[in-house]
Amino acid sequence: MVLVSKFYLSRIIGSRVFATRDNSLIGHVADLIVDTAFQRPKVVAIRLRDGQTLDTSPIDIVRDGRRYSFFCNEVRPFTRKTGNLIYLRKNIQDKQIVDIDGRKVVRVNDLRLAVVADGTYLIAVDVGLEGLLRRLGVARPISRLLRMFGRSLPSRLILWDDVQAVDVGTSGIQLAREYSRIAKLHPSDIADIIEELDTNSQSKVFNSLDEDKAADVLEEMEPHTQMHILDGLTIAKAADVLEKMPSDEVADIMGVLDNDVAEQLLTEMDKDTSREVRELMEYPENTAGSMMSTDYISLTEDMTVGGVLEDLRRQKPEMDVIFYCYVLDGKGRLIATVSLRDLLISDSGTLIRSIMNRDFLYAFDDDSVESLADIISKYSLLAVPVVNRQHVMQGIVVVSDIVYDLTHQRKRLIG
Repeated sequence: MVLVSKFYLSRIIGSRVFATRDNSLIGHVADLIVDTAFQRPKVVAIRLRDGQTLDTSPIDIVRDGRRYSFFCNEVRPFTRKTGNLIYLRKNIQDKQIVDIDGRKVVRVNDLRLAVVADGTYLIAVDVGLEGLLRRLGVARPISRLLRMFGRSLPSRLILWDDVQAVDVGTSGIQLAREYSRIAKLHPSDIADIIEELDTNSQSKVFNSLDEDKAADVLEEMEPHTQMHILDGLTIAKAADVLEKMPSDEVADIMGVLDNDVAEQLLTEMDKDTSREVRELMEYPENTAGSMMSTDYISLTEDMTVGGVLEDLRRQKPEMDVIFYCYVLDGKGRLIATVSLRDLLISDSGTLIRSIMNRDFLYAFDDDSVESLADIISKYSLLAVPVVNRQHVMQGIVVVSDIVYDLTHQRKRLIG
């Protein structure tokens, strides 16, 4: 018999547990319980098949051939209650996790643990075929067979530091803490991950995000996932998240919601935001007005470059809003544009009228999306201003929105 240094969870389920003092059999392993409050999840208890839960400190794990055994130096019931506890077999094995490095959802086939001087820790998850076959008890014979042909079983271990558990049942984990790794990813990656999860886990992960991040993620989701997420929120919570999204994105979402729900959300939202969304919803589909954003930087020609830059630092606008600034007259009509480059290379005291461009391209709010795409493609523009027939500024359409719209149209045609 030898002391074990590393083992797989599947190998020790059903193993015998003895009292060290007299080698009496206590029971058989049904599960291991870890505490996630440590740097890595530490095994703190053993769940036995008869329902007992034993403290694992101190304990030895030994192996005799293929048989594993646990020896408890002190047989004590485990009574500590904490929100950091996870049952490995119940809450992790066969459940969905997020591979943070690969930015995708995978399913756990087995778990790898290591025994060191101060305890036993969960160090990796096995998401490969070998882990599944090990669970079925056929990994060794199949490995021997493959070796005869110079092949080996594909193995895929992911370090616990690189994964995020998302489907932990009722273990009581604090979501904001436990999902913090996911929250650090790009909103587009988080949206993709949430869309791969089951519906229950989708809501859990989304609800763990702060409102700003939640708004960015909701914007990146496919419409059917957006509907599911919003269905799981209260009207007040949904309105708070939607208020942080661009008005054109909110208008698109409102367009596919039930009229009663949309009206409740619009009533709950900030009045100015609600008004902008309602105005956008009035535009026919596939027009410039229906996909424009009402967030843009407006200037007057008597402003100075230094004053504009100071305003931009204070406002901290989104990246796609700052491609160009738009010069309006006293009636809100678009008369010129100013590029960010011209602002940056000009002296702070320079008047905007000295650097603004009066020869610019624009679109009417009732122009087709196809005509917008032609303008952006032909002239390599990052954004196009949108005006009404009186040339009053209405909003902008950025190139990313055009690309997104055309891509989804192509997907619908292929589908």
